[in-house]
Amino acid sequence: MAQTTVSRGSGGLSGVTKRLEEWRLRRRRRGAVKRKSGTRKTTIALGVVLLFLFAAFAWSLNYLSPRSEGTELRFDELSALATEERITTAEFRDEDNRLVGTYSAPAPVEEEEPKKDGGKGGAKGDGKGKKGGAKNDAKGGSGGADGADAEAEEPSVAPAGSGTYWLTYPQSDAAFGALSQMVTEAGAQVTVDPQTEKAIVRAVSTYLLPLLILAAFFGLLFTASKGGGSAIGEVMTFGTIGKGKSSKKAGGGVSFDDVGGAEEAVVELKEVVDYLTNPKRYDEVGAVPPKGVLLFGPPGCGKTLLAKAVAGEAGVPFFSVAGAEFVESLVGIGAARVRDLFNRVRAVAPAIVFIDELDAAGRKRGGGEGGGSDEREQTLNQLLVEMDGFEVSSGIVVIGATNRPDILDPALLRPGRFDRHITVEQPDHAGRKEILELHARGKPMATTVELDYIARRTPGFSGADLANVINEAALLTLREAKPEIETGELEEAIQRVLHGPKRRGRVLSEAEERRAAFHESGHAIVAAALGRADELHRVSILARAKGITGTELRSTEGDRLLLTRSELFGKIVVGMSGVAAEEIVLGEPSTGAEQDLEEATEIARDIVGRFGMSPALGRARLIASDLDQYLGGSSAAAKIAPDTQDSYDKEVRRLLAAGEIEARRILESNRALLDEMATRLERDETLEGAALAGVLDKVPVDDAGLAKAFAVAESNGHPSTSTRQRA
Repeated sequence: MAQTTVSRGSGGLSGVTKRLEEWRLRRRRRGAVKRKSGTRKTTIALGVVLLFLFAAFAWSLNYLSPRSEGTELRFDELSALATEERITTAEFRDEDNRLVGTYSAPAPVEEEEPKKDGGKGGAKGDGKGKKGGAKNDAKGGSGGADGADAEAEEPSVAPAGSGTYWLTYPQSDAAFGALSQMVTEAGAQVTVDPQTEKAIVRAVSTYLLPLLILAAFFGLLFTASKGGGSAIGEVMTFGTIGKGKSSKKAGGGVSFDDVGGAEEAVVELKEVVDYLTNPKRYDEVGAVPPKGVLLFGPPGCGKTLLAKAVAGEAGVPFFSVAGAEFVESLVGIGAARVRDLFNRVRAVAPAIVFIDELDAAGRKRGGGEGGGSDEREQTLNQLLVEMDGFEVSSGIVVIGATNRPDILDPALLRPGRFDRHITVEQPDHAGRKEILELHARGKPMATTVELDYIARRTPGFSGADLANVINEAALLTLREAKPEIETGELEEAIQRVLHGPKRRGRVLSEAEERRAAFHESGHAIVAAALGRADELHRVSILARAKGITGTELRSTEGDRLLLTRSELFGKIVVGMSGVAAEEIVLGEPSTGAEQDLEEATEIARDIVGRFGMSPALGRARLIASDLDQYLGGSSAAAKIAPDTQDSYDKEVRRLLAAGEIEARRILESNRALLDEMATRLERDETLEGAALAGVLDKVPVDDAGLAKAFAVAESNGHPSTSTRQRA
């Protein structure tokens, strides 16, 4: 009984502890929600204040604009009014720098009788007459005729009648003094309006309002960018923070049902979902769930979609951030952003943090100049501390995605940080069919469409490529005003994804069409002779965005893991068959073989330097593994001896020459079929389906000579001149 009592007591204590932990977690969540809602209210308030300040500034500009009263006068017109003593009032307005007033109409001119001796004054000598006329002009005495002539020559510029006037005067004491003296001497009633209200408004709008607008604007930026977090200098945002578990799923409502072609990754990630939804099971067993999951694979294979599916299945907040957002040139900003991110996540845990393109912030340390202590390394150090610092029971899972796991820092990949590494590869045939079915949901697909056939046509396509195929087919259906998506639109969509749209404005001449027809027919004939007729789907000479789309040889090699030496050499033979056909029929090659030569040369380099299949250089890897691009791509040669490098180049040339010789041999033995197929291509431009099979079925399979052709050593590494002359 005592043992039972102790057991019950300990169980009650653990229950109380768990309830306390749950209460603390709910309190942290409420605090986070209050901080976020408070920040939202502050943002709204600052926005309203900013609008009010802008409105006040606009009103002040309108208030400070001078009002036009009456007629605007020039200085000469005002001077004429002053001379005629017609200015009645004049008011100087300081803030407007304007003179406003009224003027009266001119006095009526009274007619006077001419004086008797007025003519005498005009009859005097020339010099005295001019003097007398000048005097009588002002006094109205003798010489009136001369005065009348002067007035006729210089009419008054003063406005007629009476009215209100205004004019703007410059801001200078000299101008103000001269103007005030002029109107005062004219007998006007002069007043000065200091405009005190306008002076106050001008001071406020000039100094105070701009400062308040700038302060409100920057405050709005900070509050809108922080989203309730700390670190006032951060102008960035992360993913939406939920309020814990709710009926609305996080991650955009994506679940594992929306993921296709990644069964292995889904199985591994379901364990993460189980931990987030039921962490007590792990506590009871004593198991430590993964703290971090690293998803790596080629682009477009669904790494981001898988992370969203985990958040959607678990129904927890989902934080999404790019690795490049942490890295800044300012010292300490990246580390501060990492701290802020994890502080937000802890406040709403359990949650998922998804870091896309992790290699941007998690690259290996020690490679920079000056000892390698740069901002990127500080950001990485803070990320390492945060991932290894929080407790297992906190309910935080970090999911990282990258295309280059080989350049990540080893400290990120150790247990305790990214515990689980999941490869998301390109889908196989079954996976492609599943992805096509997912993207075809809700779209009007014709009953004749076989997605299994489309999946066979698209080896090597990623999930993003397959989604693009379905979307392009839907767009083509809309363009052609069809009610349903048919196989023809899907076929054309595959071509658009591979080679781009048709270039309708690019028309080949007759000579170019003939050369292109023989070039592509050479590829098709040689591929059929090597037993790859089933992999040929279309042969075309139509121009597309990436050039002339030729033979579509989409094999199932993308689904295979192992290829033999003969199969690799056969790809070289097929690649060299186009230029071989041009030389056999037309006597010289063209620039259309550029892409074929590039692909064939890359295969030859892999045979010799990557797979060690060359009998001349033996089983040795001559391509540096640390320079290989992840999941395929061009490689660079390792640091090898000059003699080995020379032998490496010669062996690559020998394989290319041997491939061209084998292609010429096959084409010369099937010359009639080559001419027939080229003629049909010139006429129809495209051969596919039954029309293509009808020609290729006549080609006898002759792949027994591949091994022999591979071992043939040419003295100069090129087909002999005599062979070309015979062709």
